[in-house]
Amino acid sequence: MTKRLFLSAVITLGLFSACDNAASKIKEEGSTSSNSVASTAQDNGMEISTTINPDGKLPSFEFSEENHDFGTIEEGTIAKHDFVFTNTGDAPLIITNAQGSCGCTVPSYPREPIAPGEQGTIHVEFNSNGRTGNQTKTVTLTSNTVPNKKVLRINALVNPDPNKQQAQQ
Repeated sequence: MTKRLFLSAVITLGLFSACDNAASKIKEEGSTSSNSVASTAQDNGMEISTTINPDGKLPSFEFSEENHDFGTIEEGTIAKHDFVFTNTGDAPLIITNAQGSCGCTVPSYPREPIAPGEQGTIHVEFNSNGRTGNQTKTVTLTSNTVPNKKVLRINALVNPDPNKQQAQQ
């Protein structure tokens, strides 16, 4: 019984000292969002020559549009659209990831930092093969902005391919 009590006291003491140690490291390093952004981008295999300035300057997205409607398209069409944005912030904007909501929506994004005042493009391709009816898809961007996520949307009304319908009958 005393061994169990002693063991639980040692474990509890270890947990408290680990929490204190982690908190002191954060304070010592002066961790900022720029440190975490640079680390994330480097972990993804990107070389970064610029990050958020230590004086607190931040990048910011401003899109000419965040939603695009392809209208009515035929099944099998690969619909393409470019979302144009400007970095309206005070520091280089770094996009670390762009993820489509499903495999039919494929984004591509600039890998290099976008300087303040400069423009960039997110290219999105939607493959409508096998997807009929109203379709709404998203592209989620991860970047060094605050907040660090931005969602773009595409919509389409996909008419069934008449050749596929005849083949099934």
